[in-house]
Amino acid sequence: MKHRAMKRRTVVMGVGAAAGVAAAGGFALSAQASGTSGSKSSGSSGALVFDKDAFTVLTTTITTDGGDKEVKYHFYKAITYVTKPVDEKYQSLNVSVPVEIDGRAVDAANAPILFANSVGGYMPSSVADATGVGGAAMTGMPGGGASGSPSASASAGTGAGEVQSGGNGQVNAGGEMVNNGKLALAAGYVVVEPGARGRTLTDSSGTYYGTAPAAIVDLKAAVRYVRFNKGRIPGNTDRIVSSGTSAGGALSALLGASGDSPRYDSYLKELGAAEASDAIFASGDWCPITDLEHADMAYEWNWGANKLSTGTLVDQSVSKELSTAFTDYQASLKLRAKGFGALTARNLDDYLLRTYLQPSATTYLKNLSEAERSTYLAANTFITWDGTGATFTWADFLTHVGARKKDTPAFDAFDLSAGENNEFGTGTTQTRHFTLYSLRHEKGGSARLDSDLPAKLDLMNPMYHLVKEQNPHRAKHWWIRVGTKDSDTSLSVVGNLAASLEQLGDDVDTLYYWDQGHGANTDAADFITWIAKVTGYKK
Repeated sequence: MKHRAMKRRTVVMGVGAAAGVAAAGGFALSAQASGTSGSKSSGSSGALVFDKDAFTVLTTTITTDGGDKEVKYHFYKAITYVTKPVDEKYQSLNVSVPVEIDGRAVDAANAPILFANSVGGYMPSSVADATGVGGAAMTGMPGGGASGSPSASASAGTGAGEVQSGGNGQVNAGGEMVNNGKLALAAGYVVVEPGARGRTLTDSSGTYYGTAPAAIVDLKAAVRYVRFNKGRIPGNTDRIVSSGTSAGGALSALLGASGDSPRYDSYLKELGAAEASDAIFASGDWCPITDLEHADMAYEWNWGANKLSTGTLVDQSVSKELSTAFTDYQASLKLRAKGFGALTARNLDDYLLRTYLQPSATTYLKNLSEAERSTYLAANTFITWDGTGATFTWADFLTHVGARKKDTPAFDAFDLSAGENNEFGTGTTQTRHFTLYSLRHEKGGSARLDSDLPAKLDLMNPMYHLVKEQNPHRAKHWWIRVGTKDSDTSLSVVGNLAASLEQLGDDVDTLYYWDQGHGANTDAADFITWIAKVTGYKK
């Protein structure tokens, strides 16, 4: 996909409108609280009213499956979405509204709204430096730097691209970068790109102010801003569809699962979020890094026998202890699937194999030419191909994937070196253990988690809102994707997420991309079409 500002002009605006747009790299100040920290209703002050005239007109060319589209759009830059921001650089959003596509006028007044976060690795994300649609970026990386478009790296043995662990980008089957926001704009949808605080942010005293649950609270506040401005902001605010990748995929799933949960109210009130719903209509989630308190168990259940890239096995005693613990967790979910009954640690591999992996391989092989298929099967003799379908064993699939990406424990590292250890830091404490297993490995068998952690873990886990609470205000439409060679987390994470939603009766479209790695999005055009279908949108 290519994006360039072909033509640009700034519309002439009145004083009020101009206040909503700062110079490039700046922030919209019109949405700030005016020193009134005690206001009960952010809406009553008018501080969060969307200024429909405060835009710049941009034109860009977006490459789609249907060819290049020239899109003229109104670009609203860096609007602060709460009245009492902790850091406006991250707590602001951009809005892109199409007005012409290939010279034809577009009326986006009732178009679906793609709410595309750019979080990766639970790092901060900002729209401050964006010069147009798709310009939101992950920032605050350890050692400095930003990553708005992570470079693709080859997946071992496939030639397919993937983003680095923690990256917030997406790549297609050819390793080219994909941006859902640009594709949505080219389809005539409104695109909202929110920034959010992340785990590396510290103030002058060394206090961390972007750790859990800051990112999800910020995204909820941004949704509230959009919904509060129904009738002012272009697009159908009752048809918000979120998207995100990796940790951003986890947050997109969490946004969908936790809509209007009162558990976040105190955090939102503290920020001066708009008094509106934070429920969304649909959720698009790519390779979600989620269910963190059980992620180490799930990882060893899935990848415990796979060697590291160095060719060595991880500590097998630790791996087996975690994998055994996964048995109890999986049983506690009480998930069932047609043809399998209860989904347990004993049949989950067969469930994933027959429900997702073998069908994924089948589709892949069917789409190859006869010569390409013969070559692939000759190189991958573990697959049995009868001309209509692919079959293989779970053990052979694991061998095919090869090296696992992470040592054990994968997420709550014994030495507190994982990004997730930082995500659950607090105050001036940079990292903490958030599982009893890793904590007791360091502190002994009587150690207890810090008292604030259980609630924060619930706030960060969509499964809490789908299994324990069964939130009635959750999104009812779900698009869930992961690559079969993605060992950034366990493949059971997507399987359990999808199974829990299906058990609740939701509309769930789940796909495992064959031989693709982390951040794969090989059917991006289908996602854009799916949005129109589930929202009932017709141009």
